Order: sequence, then C-alpha cells, then structure tokens
Amino acid sequence: MKKHKVAVIKGDGIGPEIVDEAIKVLDAVCTDEEFELSYDDYLMGGCAYDLKGEPLPIETIEGCKKADAILFGAIGGEKWDGLKRHLRPESGLLKLRSELGVFANLRPVKVFDELVDASTLKPEVLKGVDLLVVRELTGGIYFGSPREKLEDRAYNTMVYSKDEIKRIAKVAFESALKRRKEVCSVDKANVLEVSQLWRDTVEEVAKDYPEVSLSHMYVDNCAMQLVRNPKQFDVILTGNIFGDILSDEASMISGSIGLLPSASIGGSVGLFEPIHGSAPDISGQGIANPIATILSASMMLRYALGEERAANRIESAVAKVLKDGYRTKDLSSYGAKEVCSTTEIGSIIADAVTKI
Repeated sequence: MKKHKVAVIKGDGIGPEIVDEAIKVLDAVCTDEEFELSYDDYLMGGCAYDLKGEPLPIETIEGCKKADAILFGAIGGEKWDGLKRHLRPESGLLKLRSELGVFANLRPVKVFDELVDASTLKPEVLKGVDLLVVRELTGGIYFGSPREKLEDRAYNTMVYSKDEIKRIAKVAFESALKRRKEVCSVDKANVLEVSQLWRDTVEEVAKDYPEVSLSHMYVDNCAMQLVRNPKQFDVILTGNIFGDILSDEASMISGSIGLLPSASIGGSVGLFEPIHGSAPDISGQGIANPIATILSASMMLRYALGEERAANRIESAVAKVLKDGYRTKDLSSYGAKEVCSTTEIGSIIADAVTKI
C-alpha cells in the first residue's frame, strides 16, 4: 500500500478548525483506497512567532521539504500587525513559498447550482461557471529589481524571463488538457514590453499543445469579462500581479470565499490552502466554513499525490452535501435545510465520501 507523508500547518485564527475537518475527510476517503496518509504538524505564522520568535522556524522549512505535500490553513491577525515586516505572519508564508520554489498558483472557481443566489451576479450569468486561474507566483513586479522608495518618488521593475513564462505556460496547457482544452492568456501587450514577451512565449509553447485552443485578452478587458460572462473561460493564464487581482475578483463569483481552494505547485513540494484568511473575529466559535480547505485537500490528492479517484470522491461528496441543503453560517441564507457548525459539516462530508 502506498504511503504519503503530509506536512500540516494549521496556522492562526480559524486555521486549526478548518484543517482538522480537512484531515477528517482525508482519513475518511482513505478507508477504501490503496494508500495511507501520515501527518506531521509544523508551526508557521503568528503562533510560530509567539512560541519561537519568528514566523517560519527552520524546523518547519526542513519538515516541509521532506514531505510529499503540505496542507495549510491560514495565518495572520491584528495581534501581529505591529511587528516589523520580516516578523509578520505573512512574511513566513512568502519565505516558505520561496524555499519550496513553487511558481504556479492554481485557483479553481466553480459555481454550485444550489448557491447561484449567493453571489451578487445574476444566476443566469453564474450557472455553469467552472474556470481555473493559473497565476505565475514568483516573478513579475513583486520580485523585480531594481526597486526603491525615495522621499518624493518610488519605482518597481516588472521582469520576466522567457524560461519563467515557458514553465507557467506549460502548467496552464497541461491543466487545460484535463478540462475543456481552452487557454486564455491575459497580459497588457499593447503597452508593456514584458507582456509582449509573455504573449510571444505563450504562443511558442502553444505549438506543443495543438489540441488546446489559445486566445489572448488584455487584463482590463478580462476584468470586465469575468463579471460580464465568466462562463466563457476555461483556463486563465497570467502573470503575478494580474493574477493576484483577477483571482480575487474571480473568487467573488462563487458567492463565498469559504468555498474556494488553491494550490501552489511547481517546486519541490506543493502547498495547498484555502484562499481566505485566518478570520480571527470568528475563531473558536465553530462557524467557520471548512469547505475551501477540504477542497484544497482534494487538490493535494490530485496534483501532489496522484490520487485522482480519491480527489474526485471528495469533490463529489462536497457537491452532494451542498445539494442536500447542508450549510455553514456564511451560506445559511441560500437554500439551507440545516445550518451546521464547522465540525458538523466536516463530519457530514466525511460520511458522504465513504458512500461514493
């Protein structure tokens, strides 16, 4: 029987609550699959600072690098906002991504039929939306140099190499092969030289994937189209800053940030996490929605561990539970037959997994 080693970082705020439910579902799906999961807990974020004096202890880095995948909850909170930047919880996450070398961030956005009224967009616009944002994570203007803030002016540099563009483009095209086989590459090639290189390189990579259709769109138009007609998109491929903005915009299409998972891959070990924050205002109340973390665990099975069937079972279980009317508090106004606590919804999904 195969054995997979998972590094677990629960983090701050609601992190421990939602990760515990994801592990509950993972353990349930393992009962009749031909693999086992083992878990090792590590510290990162504000909790790590409180105990170790730094947001990312060296033992966490070393443990994560030895794992097959990392399941992560959330970090941060007002308690640590006054710290120097390098000591803040978020700095720990950025450093971990850098240490792992993950360069591709995958954010799927799928609208469940039962929750079409949860979004501010019209149901007829939302019904059937199923898209994936593939964002380059380690290059672009966030990391380019030179950069400096002077007294009366500041500047940053947007830089991409051809190799950086090639590797993220390949992730997008490979992802499209498992979906509707459509890639929309988003840039600003009409005004930015770096975007022209991006477009030229993506077209070059596309030649290796003749079965995938490629289109291009300027980022401002894409921002509009995501609201106007999100169903037109299958895979959106874009750079760091554009992807940061567009993926957050796309996240609101579903109606709840508590439903959306993400994966950061491409390096030595993949990192899987919900896109939401630590929500310290509801921590410990048992009302956090763990579905995004549960779906992140599903992505972990698919992208890091190669357990496609188990991943599909978790996703089917989540869909069934929502269809049956089980809701957490954030979704209680949308077709709820029963409003559940964090642990209750986790247990219901875990039970549903065993019956699929």
